[in-house]
Amino acid sequence: MRSNRPKTTTGPHVIGTVGLKLHELDAILAQRRPIALARDAVAAVKRSHAYLSDRLKKSDAPIYGVNTGFGSLYDKSIAKKDLAQLQKNLVMSHACGSGDPVPADIVRAMLVLKVQNMAFGHSAVALTTVQRLIDMHNADVLPVVYERGSLGASGDLAPLAHLSLPLLGLGEVLWMGKRMPTAKALKALSWAPLELGPKEGLALLNGTQFMNSYAALLSLRMARLADLADLIAAVSLDAFDGRIEPFHASVHAVRPHPGQAVVAGRLRRLLEGSQLILRRKAQVQDPYSFRCIPQVHGASRDALAYVERVVERELEAVTDNPTVFDDDDLVISAGNFHGQPLALALDFMAIAAAELGSISERRLYKLISGQRGLPAFLVAEPGLNSGFMIPQYTAASLVSANKQRAMPNSVDSIDSSNGQEDHVSMGAAAAIKTWAVVHDVERILAIELFAAAQALEFRRPARSSEAVEDFVADFRRHVPFLRVDDVMHDHMEAALAFVKACPVP
Repeated sequence: MRSNRPKTTTGPHVIGTVGLKLHELDAILAQRRPIALARDAVAAVKRSHAYLSDRLKKSDAPIYGVNTGFGSLYDKSIAKKDLAQLQKNLVMSHACGSGDPVPADIVRAMLVLKVQNMAFGHSAVALTTVQRLIDMHNADVLPVVYERGSLGASGDLAPLAHLSLPLLGLGEVLWMGKRMPTAKALKALSWAPLELGPKEGLALLNGTQFMNSYAALLSLRMARLADLADLIAAVSLDAFDGRIEPFHASVHAVRPHPGQAVVAGRLRRLLEGSQLILRRKAQVQDPYSFRCIPQVHGASRDALAYVERVVERELEAVTDNPTVFDDDDLVISAGNFHGQPLALALDFMAIAAAELGSISERRLYKLISGQRGLPAFLVAEPGLNSGFMIPQYTAASLVSANKQRAMPNSVDSIDSSNGQEDHVSMGAAAAIKTWAVVHDVERILAIELFAAAQALEFRRPARSSEAVEDFVADFRRHVPFLRVDDVMHDHMEAALAFVKACPVP
């Protein structure tokens, strides 16, 4: 049976006991590379599973979630004959997701990260369980996972339950471009449902793979958007007839924030050779949205660098519970599933991203305001034509929504499981809202570019730098200069498509 996964010329990415790097996850998803377990991971998984099986044969001592109930039911002992049913019941009862299905790439990332978590050899799962997750990823059989349900502690229970249902032949999957009952897909693939052994359901459901999948993909996306924001700001600066002095290296050497220096250097390089930036200026100072690009963009870059470090540490982490240490003859019930590190980081990312959108909209506002020789609303006959008046409204509405979303989720908590789980991170909620913030920042930047490219045409015959002119010329192949009013939505959507796909120097 053929999958709708794009063909790849590269071999599988081998997952071992060291942990993934962010760029490796990016390559797996972007190239749709298959995954496989390294020999050391196979050995670690087998050893951990054998250890727990042997321990259960020798002793009836309670082990949380293995021969006891879950959450506040931890004091309920489970008979040996019911241990498999206990794990199946766990997956079924916790599959309580609600809301919209999460994007396909998030689900792909969740499968990869769950495999990596188990590959460390501290989860006591059967190799067949890990292999089924690998097979699902490689065949692009994607469980239908819902946005809402996780409190970000005890792991991402509800989303991971939906990720795990197809192992049992339950739930729904997206396969071959169609949403269908899992049983139908398994029959077509000749895969039998699995029977989970002791602890396997708990290992599948405990973990931060939902929120960290969002965090990882958002980190990759924001790294590109930060560069793109600098480039679009360079177009706006020249179109607004701004000054280059605020970007001088000496200014940033005496305030040594690394992101600030990076942004100032990028703007200097992007505008090198521009006729517009070097010509005599009538104004001695620019508004903050232009003059303080390094300080604002740079602060967001520094925040994003912190988030990336948190994400990469989480990619190297065991986050299920209990944790099995077979070398030390220990099974420890602890709290590595708690999402607080990611919750704080995702909130920080949302704020950092929202600020890139906020200052972008302010530059847009200046460009359409009829200052510095530019016509009001960037059309030759304002009055008859409204020009870029209302795209700024749209950008402002997106900025306002992002300001509201920037309220931290991580400061919230709610008591659950009869008080046993009395502090939760809300990291999953932070992930979902940050996903929305970043997508809307992309839209704001697209509107700024739409206006900045329009404004630049009113500076002719003077030219900007080669980098800016090449970028705008590429943009013009998708979005025209507007001489009179037109349906702006269509051009804004074309600008957004360009922003999503364009190369960024």
